[in-house]
Amino acid sequence: MLGDEFIADVSAALDRIWRGSGILLGIAAHAGRPLIRKATIQRVPYVIAFEEHEQHVLVLAVAHAKRRPLYWLMRVKA
Repeated sequence: MLGDEFIADVSAALDRIWRGSGILLGIAAHAGRPLIRKATIQRVPYVIAFEEHEQHVLVLAVAHAKRRPLYWLMRVKA
């Protein structure tokens, strides 16, 4: 099922983020905040936007890469 494959791909991308491997692109920075990074999800045009902190990773969005790009930036508090 496509939904199951999507969940598996998101899980694999989250594993790559946690291990710090794979291509992770910086896309935005705000004064005093960590760099917002993104990781692509395999096989579908989605990205995971996140911040890396010392003890955790904060996922800001799992978003479509083409539709309304960067709409989720308003979730980031300055």
